[in-house]
Amino acid sequence: MTTTEAPPTNPQRPYRPSAAKQVLAFLRNTWRGLTSMRTALVLLFLLALAALPGALLPQRRLNLGKVEDYISAHGWWGTLLDKLEFYDVYSSVWFSAIYILLMISLIGCLTPRSFDYIRQMRARPVLTPKNLARMPHHRIARTARKPEAIREDVRKQLSGWRRIEREEEDGGYSISAERGYLRETGNLLFHFGMLGLIIFFALGKLYMYEGQVIVQADGSQFCNSGIYNYDSFQAGLRIDGTDLDPFCVKVNDFTARYTPSGEADYYHSNIQYQAGADLQSGTWRPYNLQVNDPLRVVGDRVYLLGNGYSPTFTITFPDGQTRTQNTQWRPTDQTTMLSEGATKFDQPGITDEAQRRTRQIAVTGVLAPTSFVHGGVLTSTAPQLKNPMVAVDVMRGDLGLDAGRGQSVFEVDPTRVADGRLKQVARQNLAVGQEIKLADGTRVRFDGVGTWVNLQISHDPTQVYVLAFAIVMFAGLGGSLLVKRRRVWVRVRPGDEGSPGTVIEVAGLARTDQAGYGEEFQRISERLVTGRKGS
Repeated sequence: MTTTEAPPTNPQRPYRPSAAKQVLAFLRNTWRGLTSMRTALVLLFLLALAALPGALLPQRRLNLGKVEDYISAHGWWGTLLDKLEFYDVYSSVWFSAIYILLMISLIGCLTPRSFDYIRQMRARPVLTPKNLARMPHHRIARTARKPEAIREDVRKQLSGWRRIEREEEDGGYSISAERGYLRETGNLLFHFGMLGLIIFFALGKLYMYEGQVIVQADGSQFCNSGIYNYDSFQAGLRIDGTDLDPFCVKVNDFTARYTPSGEADYYHSNIQYQAGADLQSGTWRPYNLQVNDPLRVVGDRVYLLGNGYSPTFTITFPDGQTRTQNTQWRPTDQTTMLSEGATKFDQPGITDEAQRRTRQIAVTGVLAPTSFVHGGVLTSTAPQLKNPMVAVDVMRGDLGLDAGRGQSVFEVDPTRVADGRLKQVARQNLAVGQEIKLADGTRVRFDGVGTWVNLQISHDPTQVYVLAFAIVMFAGLGGSLLVKRRRVWVRVRPGDEGSPGTVIEVAGLARTDQAGYGEEFQRISERLVTGRKGS
């Protein structure tokens, strides 16, 4: 017969912490996990992984046209990548989140490690072990020299080591010495350099600005006085474009040198600039601007990015008035510099706005620097200006210049062509000096070709700090890899009656797995035992 016991009348309830304690415990464990070195390494790997799309995919801030072409070429996949901010990697939410978490993790890792490092630096070397024979490196010898003479030799041989001397009960003494603390110093410097690099790189993104502008290489000028002078402009979150560093640049010419195969070999442009007091005095200072050799002025850098051609057209209207323009055209083939574009004109002398908008003219088409016509189709065989020609369509009608919306300088609005507000009135290939005569007597003449350069103006006030922390980071990495942490103990005691003399015992321990410490210990022990420099 089995019996069952009755349950206790007052069972003990399991302990359940309060909601506030549970929240605090969760936050504490989250902080500990976030500030561990393992998490910092994982976040660093994720940051490098997240930067790959920025190198492999076109970025909107660098080339909007390539982004649009990529999206249209890849359909739904390209659209999905756009929604996930893969074309704006470095300003995306997910990249910023990894960046901020890595910065917090490094700060949390380095703070306690710095305090531990300070305590270690202030601590005295460890006591000499009782049994030195257990150390990986050990040597014992007997000598006729006096203990005090050996003490002086030890001090000389271990000069530069952190050491402490202790008297022992048997009448002898021991010396504990340590070296290689710069290894941990280098380790901390590497991580602090990385942290500083991250912080100042982020600050640079807040206070930087970068813009591009096309300037005709015929003495035309650009002044850094406002964002409206730029063709494209990107600014940090703390820059509104009203307080740019003032300076002016005058582009006098442009020279390009090509290889026999037509590849670009050398670009340079003779420019002049003025900044500071020169703006008041009108003084221009010369500079030879080349690729990867920017002009540095008032904290900004002026880069030579590219070049192109700008055909010059003169329109003679039926009443005898003329208008001449040379507008930049966009290269579509960098190998031959075949370019396309649109040069737009307003007919003078028309006061009625509605009538004026129906009489606007655009000269569109392609420009071939070294022309070749095959079957009536114009193409270019080389990038040099050897025999320039244009194949143009003359459009007349409403260009939409007064519509209140921006439009590309390189093309006309295709919607106005589609709805009939802009019509083609002539098409012809023109060499320099040739012209087209329209039905109403208007003449369009191709006068020649000029050159333009594409300048990039970059402002980053933290670049010096980023460079300095990068140097600190690599110096710390070198120290942590090359410096060896090691310890040496020396025990000296007088011999007994049966074995007169002095017994000297030397032991060593490498704190890190570094090859070569055995040879160093052999040299040190030889000097300490014999009192002379070892081989």
